[in-house]
Amino acid sequence: MARRRAAEKREVLKDPKYGDVVVTKFINCLMYGGKKSVSEKILYTAFDRIHGKNGRNCLELFTEALANVRPTLEVRSRRVGGATYQVPTEVAPDRAQALSIRWMIKAARSRSEKTMAERLAAEVLDAAAGKGVAVKKKEDTHKMAEANRAFAHYRW
Repeated sequence: MARRRAAEKREVLKDPKYGDVVVTKFINCLMYGGKKSVSEKILYTAFDRIHGKNGRNCLELFTEALANVRPTLEVRSRRVGGATYQVPTEVAPDRAQALSIRWMIKAARSRSEKTMAERLAAEVLDAAAGKGVAVKKKEDTHKMAEANRAFAHYRW
């Protein structure tokens, strides 16, 4: 962490196709080696697949999926008197969004479909339905925070 001042937030431009900032952040997290056009192609193909399978607006479904994956509690390590405690804390909205994007991409990459667009589309559909690996990750995080509720008084 910086000792002098907090780092300023960079403004992310809206996505050209859907006009949404969250989609741009998702594309940036999906990107490997600076190949933004490749990650855009993957996400837009996944959105087309979602629209073809479900018929609903893919952006609404995507937003719903991210909301289902977004955590409200997490545990953080805190050293008190030589012992390390897992202290449950609330998650800031920016961090919650970043975690949900990261978990969704990681879950999609671990799936067994052939192309990344197919994996991502399937994971978004699963997350919107309240199941899937990314939603399980959120539930595990909440269970861990609930189990360590006894250490909540160490919150800083």
